[in-house]
Amino acid sequence: MKKNILLIGGSYGIGAAIANKLKEDNTVYIASRTKEDIPEGINHLTFDVLKDDITELDLPDTIHNLVYCPGSINLKPFKMMSIDTFQEDFNLNFLSMVKVVKGLLPNLKKADQANLLFFSTVAVNTGMPFHTSVAAAKGAIEGFAKALAAEYAPNFRVNVIAPSLIDTPLASKLLSNDSKKEKMAERHPLKRVGSTNDIASTAAFLLSDDAGWITGQTIGVDGGLSNINLS
Repeated sequence: MKKNILLIGGSYGIGAAIANKLKEDNTVYIASRTKEDIPEGINHLTFDVLKDDITELDLPDTIHNLVYCPGSINLKPFKMMSIDTFQEDFNLNFLSMVKVVKGLLPNLKKADQANLLFFSTVAVNTGMPFHTSVAAAKGAIEGFAKALAAEYAPNFRVNVIAPSLIDTPLASKLLSNDSKKEKMAERHPLKRVGSTNDIASTAAFLLSDDAGWITGQTIGVDGGLSNINLS
């Protein structure tokens, strides 16, 4: 039986890669502001996480898998980071995600076992300069996911992927030329930045029955950056 998979904010980058990987064996819905790179065979619903109510969308009664993709990369020294930036990052990355999950609880509860997948960052557990805002917002996601996994077990499985730098439009300023790409690649033990397929493959596994005994976990997909020191 095909499962209903809903990706929030999956019109390009990691979300589009996940949708493309899952579309053959599932019914995939993407709720996002734009339709830029949505693969064929995907159901698109116009939705802005900062403005719209998820309960007003025409979604199936049962949602088996939920993936929340929206995120931000605001990298500045703390002394130059405004309180507004912290608030904006927290709203986009965390509070909007909470609103989506809360609004979809009736749909998720109708599945035999729903799977929820969120995204953090390697910077939560590996201190990095200029990451105070995004690390704080993503850290909230990790804590929320573990608590939600505990509260709704065994009916929900809830997991988090914590990537390092991924070659997506969101990271375009950090990878805007070959010199920057080479510098960023050298920071990682595996000597390259991540691809959307790296993340999509892990996401597909965590959403599958093969990962049926995994919940409450934060999985690092980061080229070894979080746990390996080559110096």
